[in-house]
Amino acid sequence: MIQSIFILSPTGQVLIERHFRAKTPRSVCESFWESASVSLNHHGGVSTTSTLATDPHTLYDTVPPIMEISVEDHGGSIALYLFSILRDGLSYLAACPGEISPLLVIEFLHKLADVFVDYFGSPADESAIKDNFSTVYQLLEEMLDYGWPLTTEPNALQAMIRPPSVMGKIQSVVTGGSNAIVSDALPSGTISNMPWRRAGVKHHTNEIYIDIIEEIDAIVDSVGNVISFDVAGSIQVQSNLSGIPDLLLTFKDPSVIDDCSFHPCVRYSRFEMEKVISFVPPDGNFKLMRYRVTPNTLQMGFNPPILCSPQLVYGNTDKSFKGDSSSSALSGSIIVDITARSISSLFYLTQKKASVEIEDVTVTIPFHKCVKTANLSVDMGQVLYDEAGKVAKWVIGNLDERKRPRLTGTMALDGNKRPDENTPLSLTWKIPLSSMSGLSVGGLSVTHETYKPYKGVRNIAKSGRFQVRCASN
Repeated sequence: MIQSIFILSPTGQVLIERHFRAKTPRSVCESFWESASVSLNHHGGVSTTSTLATDPHTLYDTVPPIMEISVEDHGGSIALYLFSILRDGLSYLAACPGEISPLLVIEFLHKLADVFVDYFGSPADESAIKDNFSTVYQLLEEMLDYGWPLTTEPNALQAMIRPPSVMGKIQSVVTGGSNAIVSDALPSGTISNMPWRRAGVKHHTNEIYIDIIEEIDAIVDSVGNVISFDVAGSIQVQSNLSGIPDLLLTFKDPSVIDDCSFHPCVRYSRFEMEKVISFVPPDGNFKLMRYRVTPNTLQMGFNPPILCSPQLVYGNTDKSFKGDSSSSALSGSIIVDITARSISSLFYLTQKKASVEIEDVTVTIPFHKCVKTANLSVDMGQVLYDEAGKVAKWVIGNLDERKRPRLTGTMALDGNKRPDENTPLSLTWKIPLSSMSGLSVGGLSVTHETYKPYKGVRNIAKSGRFQVRCASN
């Protein structure tokens, strides 16, 4: 069971503290923050104090998601298990006094962060939490019952606790009370066999959109050779359908799906027998399923659609480096070349009439701690260097085969010692209407309702934890 929930700001300040059993001392937060603040990032976020804290993927990570921490209790010492995730710059902590399924706690923390996004918008960051303290505590009361997860479906929660509105904020200012409006009655879905969908849903326009998103995790060397890779996919759905529709989703080649998990609305037994997804959807946005691509599909290897060639060179002492007042400081230079490849391992679901355009290309470059300062320049996009976090973010934007962006720069090192190793670069990109596995929708039918909704389906291939090793001389 969960004993306490803490939410920490990007600077380690405790924003939310809620105890469900015994009271957990705040010293557990201090112990956690000592580990979290040492590294560049933790659990997928760039430096907690960095102005570039927008990359959702790991550069390097020294904070385990589960920590065992000893705390003082009535003159003795007891051990607590501290679970943690990082979302939108906030650290979500759950303290548990005994053995518990770790995935249960971590999944609940992610669900809590997702609910905050549904209520407060994206990103659900420090300012959103501070503006809605009362709503946050009301949500925690409904989502956990004596430390056990209870109501986690957004539709059921919104029927009990209304999302913040302009009128609610005006009312709270006038009356001096809370802007969280709590219903006295349980939602209709609570006592039904479909708690994820409220009763009496009506929409003027009935429509449903399905996104098949596949993320590619890869480690690539400096010349483009793939050292290791993996592919994980998810199906995101935006449903605006009236009544209680029953949907049936079929695939053209379901054999590529492996190790899948589903939203509670899916009838799992039917997928096991027929490899189709039958479900009554929640109203709004939700994740229908997650899956991995079968090893047989990946046997042919992976040829990335984008080539990143970084190179670091450390020279002799340099007295003329700008911004360095030292008489003998070791200097260095960096060059990063980006190229879009015409041939890759992706399946393109439409006929290519021109070169493929790669969207939202970003390169995150972490520098060694011994780098004192860096002067960087690019011929495409823009680059920002965070002096405190020792990390640079190069935002390129859209890229095709005709463009050859390059980053160049010089560095001044603190002292005369060369770095032992270079931290890998992190690359993000996205290609619409493409897929690594070739999975595509065969059909989507709606029954138990008379209307014919608008249906939209698309595939997206994007980078997950895509790291590029850096060559050095």
